[in-house]
Amino acid sequence: MSTTDTLSAGKVQVTTDAHGISTVSFFHPSHNSLPGALLTQLANTISDTGQDAATKVIILRSEGEKTFCAGASFDELMAIADEAQGLEFFSGFAKVINACRTCPKIIIGRVQGKAIGGGVGVAAATDYCFATAQASVKLSELVVGIGPFVVGPAVERKIGQSAYAQLALDAGEFRSAEWARDRGLYAEVLPTAAELDQAVQAFAQKLAAYNPAALADLKQVFWQGTEHWDTLLVQRAAISGRLVLSDFTRAAISQFKSR
Repeated sequence: MSTTDTLSAGKVQVTTDAHGISTVSFFHPSHNSLPGALLTQLANTISDTGQDAATKVIILRSEGEKTFCAGASFDELMAIADEAQGLEFFSGFAKVINACRTCPKIIIGRVQGKAIGGGVGVAAATDYCFATAQASVKLSELVVGIGPFVVGPAVERKIGQSAYAQLALDAGEFRSAEWARDRGLYAEVLPTAAELDQAVQAFAQKLAAYNPAALADLKQVFWQGTEHWDTLLVQRAAISGRLVLSDFTRAAISQFKSR
């Protein structure tokens, strides 16, 4: 697949059932990595679904089995030519996190496989997250010369500063799903994808039966103190957008892609 095809590939879909449970799913053939266009589409879909009166609760998931989300698209990272393009790309993850944060509906995460880089940030931006035992996590950004700046606030909010620092600095290693559960990223870890789906659906149906106004107020309480993220995450995106242009990062990404 050419770089152009890779950047234009992928899809975002949404379905709403009779209970008012809306499922937002995303897919990309490269391990559910997220090019800029797909990030924008995902953010817009989350925002639009959250405003839909028919929606009572949202399930956020990806397709496939082994990887929930591999984070940034390396093809797109290599194509960034200046800081403005870098800011625009990394702001895509900021858009998704802020869309989850400002969405008035509770978002349940369904993480069926590995979450890497920006994928950890997407999982952290959900309000209640289920995972399988295969859903290990890694913040790999430092390996290629950047850092988990944009997703950092969302991850740190869920697992705390110490655990976030461990993930960010030990960038080449995965932490287990159980490690992520014990630190609050995941609420529950299930043995299989089938059991994951049963747990997610059962919990979504519980939430859909609760008072929508109470859920909306709880959502605001959960995210209190993050109102400045519209600005903060863009500032963080600018840091990554600058670092991605460095010779170190260019060489590291090229080496990674050649494996």
